[in-house]
Amino acid sequence: MDNKAPSNPVSKFISAFQYSAVAIKIVWETSASLTIVMALTTLVSGFLPAAIAAVGGLFVDVVANAFGADPQTLESLRSDALYYIFLEAGLVVLLTGAQRINTVCQSILRVLLGNKINVMILEKALTLELAHFEDAEYYDKLVRARREASSRPLSLVIKTFDLFRDIIVLISIGIYLFQFSPYAVLLLGLAGIPSFLAEAKFSGEAFRIHRRRSAERRMQIYLEMVLTREDGVKEVKLLQLGKLFLERYVDIFRNIYKEDKSLVLRRGFWGYVLGLLASAAFYFAYGWVGFAAIAGAITIGQMTMYIAQFRLGQNAVTNSLTSINGMYEDNLYLSNLTEYLSHMVPEQTGEQVAGPNPADGIRFENVSFYYPGSDIAALKSVDLHITPGESLAIVGENGSGKTTLIKLLTRLYTPSEGKIFLEGLELKDWDIETLRQKIGVIFQDFAKYQLIVGENIGIGDVENIEELPKIEEAARKGMADVFVKDLPSDYQTQLGTWFKDGKELSGGQWQKIALSRAFMRSKADVLILDEPTAAIDAKAEAEIFAHFRDLTANRISIIISHRFSTVRMADHIIVLEKAEIHEQGSHEELLKKDGQYAHLFKLQAQGYK
Repeated sequence: MDNKAPSNPVSKFISAFQYSAVAIKIVWETSASLTIVMALTTLVSGFLPAAIAAVGGLFVDVVANAFGADPQTLESLRSDALYYIFLEAGLVVLLTGAQRINTVCQSILRVLLGNKINVMILEKALTLELAHFEDAEYYDKLVRARREASSRPLSLVIKTFDLFRDIIVLISIGIYLFQFSPYAVLLLGLAGIPSFLAEAKFSGEAFRIHRRRSAERRMQIYLEMVLTREDGVKEVKLLQLGKLFLERYVDIFRNIYKEDKSLVLRRGFWGYVLGLLASAAFYFAYGWVGFAAIAGAITIGQMTMYIAQFRLGQNAVTNSLTSINGMYEDNLYLSNLTEYLSHMVPEQTGEQVAGPNPADGIRFENVSFYYPGSDIAALKSVDLHITPGESLAIVGENGSGKTTLIKLLTRLYTPSEGKIFLEGLELKDWDIETLRQKIGVIFQDFAKYQLIVGENIGIGDVENIEELPKIEEAARKGMADVFVKDLPSDYQTQLGTWFKDGKELSGGQWQKIALSRAFMRSKADVLILDEPTAAIDAKAEAEIFAHFRDLTANRISIIISHRFSTVRMADHIIVLEKAEIHEQGSHEELLKKDGQYAHLFKLQAQGYK
């Protein structure tokens, strides 16, 4: 989507309304009743100022006529003056009430709309593939969408309403001023144009600056997180990184501040200079009306009214042009939200909930995968077949493609080439929810949820997150029950340090929680452990995988581990090297081949001698 600023005022005026319909639709869906009340109060606020000025002029004429009037006429003029006072006071009360109601509606809508937009952004995030979150350019779109888009739709609607209000004001005032002189109406319209052109230029420049800064702001957020989060503070202190990261944070701020300062100063200077032109126009009209009154062409009351009308009109012109500029700027920001929400994500899900041949298990046929923008294969020409009841171990150096293979199997990624089948049905034809219910997986970088123990385990099977007996059984299989019973509130204990009374666990304890989460997935036909036992000692790991073998007797189990004491228990082993399957077979078969696997096994065995 092209977000460049229009180069001419006509294009700018038209573009100011580009996303108004989108904004009004979102605000209307948030609360139709509040939107209607805002529209009505805006309408009332548009008609009343001119009427108030007109009544004020009539009151001045009554007062002026009272000088030198006879007692009988004076009494009548007093009644008229009192009538105009109460009439104007009533109109002011009505105007103030309408403005106050409008403000209240805006405040309520702002809260509701902020939540609605954030929910829309999060719902869209749920539809994205993992690759989107690993793409810096797309992640910048997400950051831009979240930054101000939650407030911009309401701002755009408010400015749209304000523009219509000011147009009503101008029409009302134009009718009065036209009676004085058509040139007064022309002067009124022309006086605000210079300020409008300057503001238009600077609002476009401000948007382009903010859009360009997405990466810098993300870096600032990252540095804040590293300096303030418990998972980063340890190394920051021990490696004495605090000053370095803080200096980088401040340097980013200085660059942003320097650019902002320049923009604010230029915007302020030209706003002041061009504002003087508007003031000059007003005082020209002020003198013009005053001399007309001296010449007897108009009454003192009419002079007062015309001066007030011109001042109101000038404010309305300035406000309407400012509203158009604001709408234009809101449209630019709202384009970020629209660009993010309208991003087409390939349909991830098929419709099938079962495969034609359950006995076929998992099959990879010439599968390759390239990360976006890379011409180096992360996985290349993989052929693999795993049948139900079979256990597979994957061995390889870091970066050889082990985790990528698992992410392809779980459809976090889509193969660049080749096909993957489960139960004889290609993965892309599976209903994505059904597919993921059939697979349980714990990655090496598993999440440490800031939830209570029971929920940390129970989310392995969300449908049974409240079933304590199933949670306790999963904890027993994952060997977490040993330490959970010693926690202050056992399965009700809050984990992590973000919330009150939170209990932090050791690395090994967190891994046992994650393993329990995998065992919670009792209905899964495929269970995958991607090196989740790195922080557990060899004895505990052997016990866990003994449990694992028992649990997966009739299922497919896949293990990624660097410990050959664990790997050797698998029925089938593949060795990945440079994204390709270099060797495969049973433990005994691979030792006989005396290749890469045998070499790695002997190296590790020597370490235990």
